Amino acid sequence: MIHVLAMITTKPGLRAEVLEAFHANMPAVHAEKGCIEYGPAIDAEGVGALQTPLGPDSFVVIEKWATMEDLKAHGASAHMAAYGAKTRDKLAGRVIHVLQNG
Repeated sequence: MIHVLAMITTKPGLRAEVLEAFHANMPAVHAEKGCIEYGPAIDAEGVGALQTPLGPDSFVVIEKWATMEDLKAHGASAHMAAYGAKTRDKLAGRVIHVLQNG
Protein backbone atom coordinates (compact mmCIF):
# COMPACT_ATOMS: atom_id res chain seq x y z
CA MET A 1 0.00 0.00 0.00
CA ILE A 2 1.17 3.52 -0.78
CA HIS A 3 0.43 6.37 1.64
CA VAL A 4 0.54 10.04 0.67
CA LEU A 5 0.50 13.05 2.96
CA ALA A 6 0.27 16.27 0.98
CA MET A 7 0.70 19.44 3.06
CA ILE A 8 -1.04 22.26 1.20
CA THR A 9 -0.68 25.94 2.12
CA THR A 10 -2.90 28.43 0.34
CA LYS A 11 -2.35 32.13 -0.08
CA PRO A 12 -3.86 34.01 2.89
CA GLY A 13 -7.61 33.62 3.17
CA LEU A 14 -8.01 31.20 0.24
CA ARG A 15 -8.20 27.83 2.03
CA ALA A 16 -12.02 27.61 1.85
CA GLU A 17 -11.97 28.33 -1.89
CA VAL A 18 -9.31 25.69 -2.56
CA LEU A 19 -11.13 23.16 -0.37
CA GLU A 20 -14.33 23.80 -2.34
CA ALA A 21 -12.51 22.87 -5.57
CA PHE A 22 -10.90 19.90 -3.81
CA HIS A 23 -14.28 18.55 -2.63
CA ALA A 24 -15.72 18.97 -6.15
CA ASN A 25 -12.86 16.80 -7.50
CA MET A 26 -13.11 14.08 -4.84
CA PRO A 27 -15.76 11.89 -6.57
CA ALA A 28 -13.55 11.55 -9.65
CA VAL A 29 -10.56 10.60 -7.50
CA HIS A 30 -12.57 8.11 -5.43
CA ALA A 31 -13.62 6.42 -8.69
CA GLU A 32 -10.01 5.87 -9.75
CA LYS A 33 -8.50 2.38 -9.81
CA GLY A 34 -6.63 1.70 -6.57
CA CYS A 35 -7.95 4.65 -4.55
CA ILE A 36 -8.46 3.47 -0.97
CA GLU A 37 -8.62 6.84 0.78
CA TYR A 38 -8.45 10.45 -0.40
CA GLY A 39 -9.58 13.42 1.63
CA PRO A 40 -8.56 16.69 3.27
CA ALA A 41 -8.02 17.35 6.98
CA ILE A 42 -7.66 20.61 8.90
CA ASP A 43 -6.62 21.42 12.45
CA ALA A 44 -8.79 19.93 15.18
CA GLU A 45 -9.85 22.47 17.78
CA GLY A 46 -9.37 22.23 21.53
CA VAL A 47 -6.30 20.00 21.43
CA GLY A 48 -3.99 22.35 23.30
CA ALA A 49 -0.23 21.96 23.64
CA LEU A 50 -0.25 18.44 22.20
CA GLN A 51 -0.81 19.87 18.70
CA THR A 52 1.41 21.77 16.30
CA PRO A 53 -1.25 23.63 14.31
CA LEU A 54 -1.15 23.81 10.53
CA GLY A 55 -2.85 27.19 10.63
CA PRO A 56 -5.85 28.79 8.92
CA ASP A 57 -4.38 28.67 5.42
CA SER A 58 -3.24 25.03 5.39
CA PHE A 59 -4.68 21.54 5.10
CA VAL A 60 -3.37 18.01 4.67
CA VAL A 61 -4.52 15.59 2.01
CA ILE A 62 -4.48 12.04 3.35
CA GLU A 63 -4.31 9.41 0.62
CA LYS A 64 -3.97 5.65 0.38
CA TRP A 65 -3.39 3.84 -2.92
CA ALA A 66 -3.24 0.13 -3.68
CA THR A 67 -0.07 0.44 -5.81
CA MET A 68 2.51 2.98 -6.94
CA GLU A 69 1.16 2.57 -10.49
CA ASP A 70 -2.30 3.63 -9.26
CA LEU A 71 -0.80 6.73 -7.63
CA LYS A 72 1.11 7.61 -10.80
CA ALA A 73 -2.06 7.24 -12.90
CA HIS A 74 -3.86 9.51 -10.42
CA GLY A 75 -1.20 12.17 -10.84
CA ALA A 76 -1.49 11.98 -14.63
CA SER A 77 -5.31 12.08 -14.76
CA ALA A 78 -7.21 14.78 -16.60
CA HIS A 79 -9.30 15.70 -13.54
CA MET A 80 -6.15 16.30 -11.46
CA ALA A 81 -4.74 18.51 -14.22
CA ALA A 82 -8.00 20.49 -14.22
CA TYR A 83 -7.95 20.78 -10.40
CA GLY A 84 -4.33 21.96 -10.54
CA ALA A 85 -5.18 24.60 -13.13
CA LYS A 86 -8.06 25.88 -10.95
CA THR A 87 -6.03 26.09 -7.76
CA ARG A 88 -2.38 26.65 -8.78
CA ASP A 89 -2.48 30.45 -8.44
CA LYS A 90 -4.16 30.16 -5.03
CA LEU A 91 -1.37 28.11 -3.44
CA ALA A 92 1.58 29.42 -1.46
CA GLY A 93 3.23 26.03 -1.01
CA ARG A 94 2.92 22.29 -1.25
CA VAL A 95 4.94 19.47 0.31
CA ILE A 96 4.17 15.88 -0.68
CA HIS A 97 5.35 12.80 1.23
CA VAL A 98 4.94 9.44 -0.53
CA LEU A 99 5.36 6.58 1.94
CA GLN A 100 5.11 2.81 2.07
CA ASN A 101 4.46 0.43 4.93
CA GLY A 102 7.53 -0.01 7.12
